[in-house]
Amino acid sequence: MGIETLTGSNFHSWKDSLMLNLAMLDFDYALRETAPPALTDKSTADDKILHEKWNRCNRMSLMLIKQSISIAIRGAIPDSTDAKTYLASVEEQFKGTSKAYASTLILKMVTTKYDGISGIREHILMMHSMAHKLKGLEMEISDGFLVHFIMTSLPASFEAFKINYNTQKEKWKMSELIAMCVQEEERLKLEKPDVAYLMTGDSKKRKGNFRKKESSKVQKKDSSAASSSKNSKGKFHYRFCRKAGHKQKECPDFKEWLTKRGIPYNPEAGKKPKNT
Repeated sequence: MGIETLTGSNFHSWKDSLMLNLAMLDFDYALRETAPPALTDKSTADDKILHEKWNRCNRMSLMLIKQSISIAIRGAIPDSTDAKTYLASVEEQFKGTSKAYASTLILKMVTTKYDGISGIREHILMMHSMAHKLKGLEMEISDGFLVHFIMTSLPASFEAFKINYNTQKEKWKMSELIAMCVQEEERLKLEKPDVAYLMTGDSKKRKGNFRKKESSKVQKKDSSAASSSKNSKGKFHYRFCRKAGHKQKECPDFKEWLTKRGIPYNPEAGKKPKNT
């Protein structure tokens, strides 16, 4: 895993990348612990081992920090042989950026709403991550306040869930909030297919009825048209194809026209009921 190069606008992501890599290599020991006292004639073997470990971690950390900073920025940072001191000097250069970043995080937390796509667990963890970053900028948000932030970010479908939480005396921990929200989201998903099925079924039913009505209207209309038209020799003309000598139910052009439009062919349409 490589360390992101510090270019100016990416200070916070650079520091996260840097600290992760130093921790994985166990070089962050020099940043976590103060420098051991200088060795003397009275120093023990353990003192020498501890001294060697700190110096090695300090030297390697300092090399990695400097290597991950762009040359333009590196020239503006006071040099130091102590990795912890050098990193503090880097942070001093971006103190104003930290304030702006904190403001951006707070605004994002207030305005972020759950979109129902990424998953409720991922949404809550993202909100928790923003709160953790604010804590690193000396703007800590309590767990109780964060829970309320997350509750306000949930959509209207969670309204009953939010009301249920507000009526309870107990305050949920973050792990409890995630578990309850995931359970509620699964319950809502199980309800959706029934609604979708009803809507689809009604739509198909209305569409089927509409086609039947249109088919009946077309066949009745053409049947009456064919029976009311005669030529000069007394033969019937069928108005659909303008040809004589056949009835509606025998017209191939009319059958083809119905087929193209998906209208069922009914040869009995247009006939008058027999007197009983």
